[in-house]
Amino acid sequence: MRFRMEWRSVTFDWNRARAFLVTAEEGSYSAAARALGMTQPTLGRQVEALEKELGIALFERVGRGLALTPSGLELVEHVRAMGEAASRVSLAATGQSQSIEGTVSVTASEIDSAFLLPPMVERLRRDHPGIRIDVVASNSVRDLRRREADIAVRSFRPTDPELIARKVMDGEARLYAAPSYIERASDLDTPHGLSGADFIGFEDNEAYLKGLTRLGLDLSERSFPLRSGSHLVHWELAKQGAGIGVMTTRVGDAEPKVRRVAEWLPAFTFETWLAAHRELNTSRRVRLVFDRLVEEFREL
Repeated sequence: MRFRMEWRSVTFDWNRARAFLVTAEEGSYSAAARALGMTQPTLGRQVEALEKELGIALFERVGRGLALTPSGLELVEHVRAMGEAASRVSLAATGQSQSIEGTVSVTASEIDSAFLLPPMVERLRRDHPGIRIDVVASNSVRDLRRREADIAVRSFRPTDPELIARKVMDGEARLYAAPSYIERASDLDTPHGLSGADFIGFEDNEAYLKGLTRLGLDLSERSFPLRSGSHLVHWELAKQGAGIGVMTTRVGDAEPKVRRVAEWLPAFTFETWLAAHRELNTSRRVRLVFDRLVEEFREL
């Protein structure tokens, strides 16, 4: 016998539930408001309305943040399931679209977004002017399940079973510096001399430091007098002679303002993968962009 839902008994407001879920995940009203693109007072009123509707307290203050009450902990898993179901509905609806027009968002690192994607996007737009491309330049991993992007260019193999992924190329990265810095550095031809040089680091520098140490260099945090969370700023600092930077050989070798440093060191190697959600990949326009980018990367 088919189950029939008693719809008149369902009075749950999804907007209020979403406000509650995002607040629980972000840990504060201000962070949740930023994530949802609304004002903090509006979000707070939605959460308060849900608490009043259910007759329970969902959060309690802990320092400057919020913590779920026992009732909130019990409810959040049900609301999270609702959120995942809503995402699946959105994905399925997008996947049914067979229009060759519309927007496709592509997320990639700052370097790939600045140096690799522009000519690819220009050629694609020339062939398919009805498709609009949003390039999301970010060094953080975007969540394809939550529609933060339709297609992702990543330097590692995605492991999420809900994603379709294609390896498109292998790459190398090396150390580079401007001639002005190379001339004033004491000795860059030996591990000892290179270990005394000024390296340009990153905001999260631990992996880079460990990678250089594994190559036989004796470095510490003091070896990185300059750092930046932006890979483009990192590269510009190297081009201006501020120290030694790292860059993919495809970009570094083409830049006339720098030279390779310590070619006797092994290159850093990496893979490049394209990923898209399985359901989104049934969308004609997303499939077209995905397949086109696979071809473009493999021709590099």
